[in-house]
Amino acid sequence: MPLGTIDRTPPPFFRQGYSAFTKLVVFAALSVFLMVADTRLQAIATFRATIAAPLAYAQRALLVPVDLVVGGSDYLQGLARAIANEDAARKLLAQQSERAQTAARLEAENRQLRALLELKPALAVRSQAAEVMYEAADPFSRKLYIDRGMAQSVLLGAPVITEAGVIGQVTRVYPLSSEVTLLTDRDAAIPLLNARTAQRAAAFGGTAQGSAMELRFVAANADVKEGDLLQTSGVDGIYPAGLAVARVKSVERQAEGSFARIVLTPVAAVDGVRHVLVLEPLRAQLPPPPAPEAAPTVKSPPRARK
Repeated sequence: MPLGTIDRTPPPFFRQGYSAFTKLVVFAALSVFLMVADTRLQAIATFRATIAAPLAYAQRALLVPVDLVVGGSDYLQGLARAIANEDAARKLLAQQSERAQTAARLEAENRQLRALLELKPALAVRSQAAEVMYEAADPFSRKLYIDRGMAQSVLLGAPVITEAGVIGQVTRVYPLSSEVTLLTDRDAAIPLLNARTAQRAAAFGGTAQGSAMELRFVAANADVKEGDLLQTSGVDGIYPAGLAVARVKSVERQAEGSFARIVLTPVAAVDGVRHVLVLEPLRAQLPPPPAPEAAPTVKSPPRARK
């Protein structure tokens, strides 16, 4: 057979179609477009909420082997730990019995004083327990996902706490799960009140330490000391007042600066936490703000006729 008549084209099995560079450009442009549409136009929020419902069942199914391994290890090694925890719980219960009696007496006295002064009853904080499913895969953010969502009436902006204090806030709600942004995240902010001086300030996450917070816009001569306990102020309509948030770790004052650099340490550790409490935002119980009154129109005096 003459060599000129041989078909030298590759068989269909080895054909690659478009080049790798072309695919890279197309998919990179598509990724940029989707990120811009999601950030600026919120065009992907409905699609994300739609696929989050069926994916929740798949996520829980994938967590079953992990729970079995962790639960089996805890079962084999947990007898001594359970006995020690029981002893510690009995001691703590004995210590808290006196505090409970004192708290009941103060609560009754508080009700009598509020009735005497004709004050409105204090707002009741409704809550529900939730379990942490997993952490966000993004290494540049601090987020958790819990197994409560729209079906359990979780509201956007709901505070999330543990037995130690506040850990974060619900920033996205899906049908069967919710996203919790921790206080140490770079986009987190919370108003605080110094328990010692009753001074208000705002704390922000995203510090260089990673697991710390920063108290910003505080004057250099402000009365802030290391070890001060910072609590929620309750004036933002979201967090109830009196919840522990952080303690002052360090205070740096510079003569040439107007503000002090104050680093905080959160009181509630999120590493290894499995169960949290989701609170209802206070704004759900507060009356709507009054509508702004329209400014009265001022009529000009009539001109005198000549």
